[in-house]
Amino acid sequence: MTRVEMTRTTDVTQPLRIALAGLGTVGAGVIRLLESNAELVTARAGRPLQIVAVSARDRSRDRGVDLTPYDWVDDMTEMAARDDVDVVVELVGGSDGPALALARNATGHGKAFVTANKAMIAHHGLELAAAAESAGTSLKFEAAVAGGIPVVKGLREGAAANAIEKIYGILNGTANYILSTMEDSGADFGATLKDAQELGYAEADPTFDIEGVDAAHKLAILAAIAFGSRVNFDAVQCEGISRVRAADIAQADALGYVIRLIGMADVETAQDGARALLQEVKPCLVPKGHPLANVTGATNAVVAEGNFSGRLLFQGAGAGDGPTASAVVADLIDIARGETGAPFSVPSDSLEAVQPAHSGHRIGQTYLRFAVTDKPGVLAEITAAMRDAEVSIESLIQQGRANHGGEVLVAMVTHHGPESGVSKAIELLRDSASLTAPPLVMRILED
Repeated sequence: MTRVEMTRTTDVTQPLRIALAGLGTVGAGVIRLLESNAELVTARAGRPLQIVAVSARDRSRDRGVDLTPYDWVDDMTEMAARDDVDVVVELVGGSDGPALALARNATGHGKAFVTANKAMIAHHGLELAAAAESAGTSLKFEAAVAGGIPVVKGLREGAAANAIEKIYGILNGTANYILSTMEDSGADFGATLKDAQELGYAEADPTFDIEGVDAAHKLAILAAIAFGSRVNFDAVQCEGISRVRAADIAQADALGYVIRLIGMADVETAQDGARALLQEVKPCLVPKGHPLANVTGATNAVVAEGNFSGRLLFQGAGAGDGPTASAVVADLIDIARGETGAPFSVPSDSLEAVQPAHSGHRIGQTYLRFAVTDKPGVLAEITAAMRDAEVSIESLIQQGRANHGGEVLVAMVTHHGPESGVSKAIELLRDSASLTAPPLVMRILED
């Protein structure tokens, strides 16, 4: 495949003309930011940033910003063909549909494209990157990962000289708000989720947030940038937080940990040079001394470990109109300056199709919690399964005692050992009549 070099001549005497699709909280935030910081943005971009056209589903809705200076376009996909548009900003959302059509139209017409759409980049990022490179234009998506935190730019530019050995972090503010609120209040998951919805921290349908899908979208994008691999969302192993109980939070605290939903990716290299990429989103026990343990509320944080830079921590607001608008406009400033480059750090035709890795051989400690019937012999059954799977138990606690015949919780922490042993033990107990629910398994994050 022949790649068009992404070097363009930029006329800095003319404004960067922008078409904005999507006028929700972030879209309105972009307009407010450009109005409030116009002088500052112009100075840093080297020329004005000027919105010329906007589009949204409901023209009559009051968004708290003045839209009269801009042309209204009913069909947002038509904005890409306008001669008075240099860059298209997409803030509509959705992995397919109008957002994807707009992205394809923008690159097809040689227009730069900026998006906050993590789902679209996770599913179609490779296609869109190749199209942008072929057209000699820009594809930028800083706002798609961790809101206002400049982690995409940090990896793609600031850490560009490093081989990234591991990238992990708290990638969803809703899940983090729920878990940290459970720590403070002692309430269980259901009640905390309801409160989060009433306060606006969780959507009416919170599935993508609490089941880890949103974090998985972001992790797939970060892994591609960090490791030079093709975006592969389907390979992300994903588990959410809906089964975490208040008792797990309390037990973790007693052991010196907090529970966080962690997205983690790293690459294994075999002796023959073949690489395998592990991508996981799962609740983990995080030592209280680890930087991620102090990340509370709706905050996001990403840790990247470079072979020369060492540990890098990016932390800040992971969502909201202001932080996300900040990331969108940062991308626009780069485009205004004429700064282009491969969206995923290296040209799309150089991105490697890395095979998915499995974590079974990895060595570490694991927290397991069993909900079991309150009857004699249950504990012996569980420990026998651990013995047969060659899993060594460091500590074991029966968490309270229900009325006779009720449910009790049994929690344990393993010694360091291969994760395959824990999986084998769980499989041995899969058909046990003593278990009232599937076991909860959480990796213990190393310091």
